[in-house]
Amino acid sequence: MKAKTIKGKSPEEIKSALAESMADGFKPTLAIVFIPFKQNRDAVCEILNKEGISIFGATAVGQFIDGDVERESIVVMLMDIENAHFKLMFEEAGTRNVREVAKNIGQAGMDTFSRPAFIVCGSSVKVDGELIIRGIEDAAGSEVTIVGGMASDDFTYTQTFVFTNGKSSDNGIVAIVINEEKVQFLGLATCGWQPIGTVKTITKSKGCQVYSIDNKPALDMITKYMGVPVSDKGKIDNIMFELGTNYPLQLQGKDGNFVMRTAMAGNWEDHSFTCAGNVPEGSKIRFTLPANFDVIKAVVSACKEVKETTSYIPDVMLLFSCAARLVALGPLVSEEIQGLKEVWEVPLAGFFTYGEFGRSPGNRPEFHNITCCWVALKEIKV
Repeated sequence: MKAKTIKGKSPEEIKSALAESMADGFKPTLAIVFIPFKQNRDAVCEILNKEGISIFGATAVGQFIDGDVERESIVVMLMDIENAHFKLMFEEAGTRNVREVAKNIGQAGMDTFSRPAFIVCGSSVKVDGELIIRGIEDAAGSEVTIVGGMASDDFTYTQTFVFTNGKSSDNGIVAIVINEEKVQFLGLATCGWQPIGTVKTITKSKGCQVYSIDNKPALDMITKYMGVPVSDKGKIDNIMFELGTNYPLQLQGKDGNFVMRTAMAGNWEDHSFTCAGNVPEGSKIRFTLPANFDVIKAVVSACKEVKETTSYIPDVMLLFSCAARLVALGPLVSEEIQGLKEVWEVPLAGFFTYGEFGRSPGNRPEFHNITCCWVALKEIKV
């Protein structure tokens, strides 16, 4: 497939950039759109819709195009992928169970292709993204390819959106189901944070809420690890922001898989904290060191290792990176994006998410926090 990236700080600029990209006869069939929360997504969709282009979109706290990080620009990946090789899906969750909604998408993928792969974005800051992963797996199996992330806003954690042609939702799922027999996938989820200290056990939890670690109050344990003075314990919002962006937890589930979890909120009344993802009771955790340049090196090196083991030359690269990386790494996050771009040297687009979908080496698809998930795609032309 041929792919081009365009950007603009307004729908008018996107309209001009789209026209310029198509001036040489390029006719995209699919547009992947990552847009700042306050931009007019309806106007952008109208522009693309008039050209008969299928739309997969999500709001974002920050976008990237090729090696550049954008905070204000609308970013669009244009692809001329064969219409027969993909199916665009949109589901409004409403009051339905999110896992069941995701299962519907998984089943539709199985009904459409014998080997479906899924690029997925979900909205709603109240939804545990792991439910989306598990729902698709319920229909398509644990070996299925799933990449993507949760839509984000401007760090207010109030309302996020996914959208497609004529539809938008702050509580829904948008998905591109791709025929993996016709489009090759390569991808990886890498965090880079280094664990430290002894392995500990989650002794009481429910969903995303953690009440005790090694039978000790969970919030007390993590604030002690951070060295928070007793006098600062009233500043819970500041404490949790610092914890979530600099001291994520490395979580090992009962199946042996490792994922990262960031703490989002704390409660001194019951001494619990809430993570941006499920933390099963009985799972093992380790604390981690704050981020440094080695975090970036680990992500880029892992990507290079994948390239060195294959003759795969992709057409396009998509990147879903946690919004917490933007905060923790600061300006250095641009070096991470640029480093990944230089590995493949193909058109790249992505955004900073509120949780990522991807596969770590040798593992099933997982819902991650503070992780960088990339996927490289190549359409097989007959």
